[in-house]
Amino acid sequence: MNQITVTGMILAVTPVGEYDKRVVILTKERGKIAAFARGARKPNSMLVGVTTPFCFGEFNVYEGRTSYTLMSASVSNYFAELRSDMEGAYYGFYFMEIANYYAKEAADETQLLKLLYQTLRALENPNLPNRLVRCVFELKAVSIEGEGPQVFECVQCGNKEKSEVFSVRKGGLICEKCKGTVTDGITLLTSSLYAVQYVVSSSVEKLYTFIVKEEVLKQLEMVTASYLEHYTGKRFRSLDILETIL
Repeated sequence: MNQITVTGMILAVTPVGEYDKRVVILTKERGKIAAFARGARKPNSMLVGVTTPFCFGEFNVYEGRTSYTLMSASVSNYFAELRSDMEGAYYGFYFMEIANYYAKEAADETQLLKLLYQTLRALENPNLPNRLVRCVFELKAVSIEGEGPQVFECVQCGNKEKSEVFSVRKGGLICEKCKGTVTDGITLLTSSLYAVQYVVSSSVEKLYTFIVKEEVLKQLEMVTASYLEHYTGKRFRSLDILETIL
């Protein structure tokens, strides 16, 4: 067995047996890994406080041939404010479920981890609407994973002239000449188009630096939610729970 230290965030926790836990960690070094935390459900275990969702820090694990074992952890951010905010916490659970869906073992998930961390920080910012944070995360997550929309030219013919018609099924913008070939075209407001282009093209560090008007936010919600559902083909359980409290 080989002991290593990884930097990451706990995405999910499952009880195992009477005293143990199985944790899924999104790491910078190894992508998504699953590790067993022996005795983590015992009240006096040093692993009790570091094996819960939202924990970000360094995790010391033994790497076996088929699994990992969590030995200790040094948590640098528990996202305590988020834990005390029911709506914010459920948004966080939703984002972690998306990250869990996309992340792969032994893959370079540095950008996805960075996005998740910055997004949870954005949820703690009272000046940013949670609805906008959701739109930004959904769009950037699919873009990082190579499934993002084409928002700078027509997906049909490559025309780079200004176009504000968006097709979820086609995967991006449709120009004036081609818009008659789609049945799901959405005419975006200019501000909505700029917001989508900004999210797709900007670095993670610069994502949460703007706000939009309500009419723009409604368009972003419609586009990003439909796009994510279409290209994942999945309905996330945490989203169903989130929508019951909104």
